[in-house]
Amino acid sequence: MLRGMSFDQWLAFCAFAAISSITPGPNNMMILASGLNHGLVRSLPHLAGIVLGFAFMVLGVGLGLHAVFTTVPVLQTVLKYAGAAYLLWLAWRLARAQPMATDSGGASTSRPMTFLGAAAFQWINPKGWVMAVSAVTTYLPAAFGLADAAALAVVFGLVGGPCVAAWAVFGVGMRRVLQNPRSVRVFNLVAAGLLVLSLYPILFSQ
Repeated sequence: MLRGMSFDQWLAFCAFAAISSITPGPNNMMILASGLNHGLVRSLPHLAGIVLGFAFMVLGVGLGLHAVFTTVPVLQTVLKYAGAAYLLWLAWRLARAQPMATDSGGASTSRPMTFLGAAAFQWINPKGWVMAVSAVTTYLPAAFGLADAAALAVVFGLVGGPCVAAWAVFGVGMRRVLQNPRSVRVFNLVAAGLLVLSLYPILFSQ
């Protein structure tokens, strides 16, 4: 347990982690598309990369990255727009993706995002930075140490992981509805549009 955090504060943090993790955002839109296009098993490295990569980001922010951004705020702005540019590129690729060939088991023969790719993506994910900084500044006590920051990161991963996984499972469920290449094409276009829309509250919020 974190020093200075009551049981009620832990409940509040868990609620924050769950709500911020399950609401639409870049990670959720991409893992949803991965669940549809690649199936659950082949999307597991992508899912693990999101969960562990973000937990490591929370730890990093707790150990001092937040102070760096406070001292040099332009760095946060650069990361925000670099991440947005990368997300727009991903949305463009998703929108242009052709219906994917499948093997005898119905899984896509194309390659899903790797564990390292998904983990690295967290560092340029604008929503991820907002979530990590908010968690650290709101819930870590004033006099905290490495163990406190690590505990916050672990709990965020344990609570947020199933929330992100739910999007992958939803994508897998949609495979039963979207049975033809045309419907998959339409889904990819919609997912690309949602990925772009997910940037709006991040880029245009104060």
